[in-house]
Amino acid sequence: MKKPTILVTNDDSIHATGIQVLISIARKLGNVIVMAPEYPMSGKSHSITSNTPLRSTLRKQEEGYVEYTCAGTPVDCVKLAQHLFFKEKGPDLVVSGINHGSNASINIIYSGTMGAALESCLCGHPAIGFSLVDYAADADFSYAEPYVCKIMEDVLQNALPQGICLNVNIPCGEIKGIKVCKQAKAFWHDAYDQRVDPHGCDYFWLTGNFVPENAENGDDISALEQGYVSVVPVQHDLTAYSYLSTFEKRMQDVEKR
Repeated sequence: MKKPTILVTNDDSIHATGIQVLISIARKLGNVIVMAPEYPMSGKSHSITSNTPLRSTLRKQEEGYVEYTCAGTPVDCVKLAQHLFFKEKGPDLVVSGINHGSNASINIIYSGTMGAALESCLCGHPAIGFSLVDYAADADFSYAEPYVCKIMEDVLQNALPQGICLNVNIPCGEIKGIKVCKQAKAFWHDAYDQRVDPHGCDYFWLTGNFVPENAENGDDISALEQGYVSVVPVQHDLTAYSYLSTFEKRMQDVEKR
């Protein structure tokens, strides 16, 4: 049987440990094309490069494997790979990560890792974003590897519905299993550390605290706290369907005034 083609990207850059682990897993499952940021791009969400040229560099090429870097965002990487390699037929799977740090709950909004996965959805490709709940550069991914492989194998075999991708977060240490979850309610309580540079000018470092709102069974934060891999099916359609009819009636009343 023909091997599947897997596109690999991330937001921590080609030099991150997480993407090297993901590449190793992907190469066991199929032919691999890597298009990853040349520099760290965490927190870039769905941003794209539109006002400066995009440059790409071939780093490695061998049987069943090709590796490029892109001087752009994770979404740029997906778009550029689509243009260069998938004009006629898309990849069988796009995987983004393994991110150093959680992308559970509201973090998906800010995540470059998930930005790449959602862009792949828009292109019509099955996609998964993987994240490990450990921000360390030398994080231990050994606990994550079997679960990353199993989830990739399942999506390669069974695909995903059009417009849906997976946000997978993996706890550190011994893992009890996998839970399919909803997105937990949480927010960032932002703060800025104000400092003065040698020229006497103010500058600011973003800090803050992550604040879950009553984690409950069935959400991704709760699953991670209990030692499970959380898998949240997500989509790029942001329509608030529960509010459509209510607001439509309000607008009808506005028109009558």
